Amino acid sequence: MATTPPPSARRGLMRTKSVESSIQDSLEGESKLKRSLGVTDLTLMGIAVAVGAGIFSVGANAAANFAGPGVIISFVLAAVTCGLAIMCYAEFASTIPVAGSAYTFTYATMGEFLAWIIGWDLILETLTGAAVLAKYWGIYLSTVFEQFGVPLPDTIALGPVQLSWGPFLIVAVFTVLLVLGTQLSSRVGSVFTVIKVGIVLFVIVVGFFFVKASNYTPFIPESQPRTGEGATDAWTQSLFSFLSGAAPAQYGVFGLLAGASLVFFAFIGFDIVATSAEEVKDPQKTMPRGIFLGLGIVTLLYVLVAVVLTGMVSYRDLASSETPNLATAFELVGVDWAAKVIAVGALVGLTTVIMVLLLGLARIVFSMSRDGLLPRGLSKTSAKRGTPVRVQVLAGVVVALIAGLTDVGVLEEMINIGTLSAFVLVSIGVIVLRRTRSDLPRAFRVPLVPFLPILSAVLCIWLMLNLTTLTWARFAVWLVIGVVVYFAYGRRHSRVGREQAAELQEAPRS
Repeated sequence: MATTPPPSARRGLMRTKSVESSIQDSLEGESKLKRSLGVTDLTLMGIAVAVGAGIFSVGANAAANFAGPGVIISFVLAAVTCGLAIMCYAEFASTIPVAGSAYTFTYATMGEFLAWIIGWDLILETLTGAAVLAKYWGIYLSTVFEQFGVPLPDTIALGPVQLSWGPFLIVAVFTVLLVLGTQLSSRVGSVFTVIKVGIVLFVIVVGFFFVKASNYTPFIPESQPRTGEGATDAWTQSLFSFLSGAAPAQYGVFGLLAGASLVFFAFIGFDIVATSAEEVKDPQKTMPRGIFLGLGIVTLLYVLVAVVLTGMVSYRDLASSETPNLATAFELVGVDWAAKVIAVGALVGLTTVIMVLLLGLARIVFSMSRDGLLPRGLSKTSAKRGTPVRVQVLAGVVVALIAGLTDVGVLEEMINIGTLSAFVLVSIGVIVLRRTRSDLPRAFRVPLVPFLPILSAVLCIWLMLNLTTLTWARFAVWLVIGVVVYFAYGRRHSRVGREQAAELQEAPRS
């Protein structure tokens, strides 16, 4: 008589892939990744993907238009929210140390269909993120040359087509490095990361000489209705404002919370670090240490930049600028040369973010391919270098074409909604795995389960509601496409599905 399948082997759309199967697949010869990363590598990877050009602009925008000097608290609140989600990632990564991040974790807890959806979301996050930032990298490259008096156009004409050549250059370089080896690309990325952190610290130290205590008053400006773009337009205001009819807040406590929603996206990227779990030495200990150390350093840098920024000039002066950023503050105090340093810092900052996003995109597609939900040929690795050459090259080509030939700026918020949806499912997944597989060894355990994971999920949902209705509409279209692809291909080719079908055929009839 056939035995009843355990909870980890449910069938249909809810069928799960056991933790043991995921780990066993990671040991397959043709689909095996090389373990070469340590704590320092992961820490620098987290800093590399989180500290980009945004460190020079996102805090200024939040201070000018939402929170005033209270943006310092906004950064702390955002870091706490990110930290709660990252704790859940750390527990999963130390329990299931294989590639795929939230996709793999969801497959083990909530079933194949939700795993597909979250994998599809992560492809959206990393693909749009890499393309958008590669586009900006080309623009910043031209800006740096202009700052030093050398005109350099960021596009070239190829007949009727305007080609942004910068994205092709940076994506090609890092695609080659990632193909040659994850550790090699990590070392190169580490050099760039050290340089950009040095630039950020230099800017902070110089800025402290211009800080005035009077600029911190009032620390939380009096609340007032927000005006301008997004205040009345149904597509550009937040989904929460659209559904509730509440007027968007500017300043006050609600402005401070809105500022936290904005600056939270400066922390997005730590989930990408978890995609490298299969390439980490001693992942049970290394993953949690590397992730948390990176998050701590990034939080400190952002808070220090916010303290300097709001202390140098009044938030009212920042608000008078069309595009407030850190360079604006230095210009207002007469330090015009700082704009050159900040431009170089932004360029270097974007460089490492692109690298980590390309890595994450390839690893997510690799994991889904290994499970049969995408063509299996994409999960082949190089016998010599232990890297997924095919999918890495494919990812680079697609990102370069999108960034070089299209206007991808309109898709910026798609990065955020893809990440937050993953955060929500991973937070819930920790609770599920604790109940279904309490026997598994966990090198790191989220404290106060289920309270903290639930709090993490609720905070992430709140941040999702602060995204525009247009972003939600685009997200819905992306999900519909994903569902079609799953039922047309993934469900029929799923390795778990085929193994279960084979078991049913072989089981003796009662």
